[in-house]
Amino acid sequence: MASDCLFCGIVAGDVPAQIVDSDEHTLAFMDINPATPGHALVVPRTHSADLIEISDSDLERTTLAARRLAQRIDGALEPDGFNLLNSCRPAGWQTVFHFHIHVIPRYDDDPLKLPWLPHAAEAEEIERVAERIRGG
Repeated sequence: MASDCLFCGIVAGDVPAQIVDSDEHTLAFMDINPATPGHALVVPRTHSADLIEISDSDLERTTLAARRLAQRIDGALEPDGFNLLNSCRPAGWQTVFHFHIHVIPRYDDDPLKLPWLPHAAEAEEIERVAERIRGG
């Protein structure tokens, strides 16, 4: 537990939150700045700063808990779809440095849009980047 971490405070019960699901490894609670009705967060109970730092077992448990929460939201609110979102590091829009997955119910008439405009890239550039990722 990180003493200055907001989400560790929620896990410990020291910071109030609307808890909607929990198990021995994860906790889910409503986002206080929801993108849509039903927007909630799932966190591992063990502190990890981000996607790079989280253990494989906590990542698996948190992802499964996100699906369980989506199923719960689906039954309760009947949204038209879902987005799962993880932000890693400030450039990736992370603002709370405790790994978390946003479970965002989507509705046909909600105002959310893709955060980028998809457009084709040059095949050679894609190949160059893929080669770097593969380690070549």
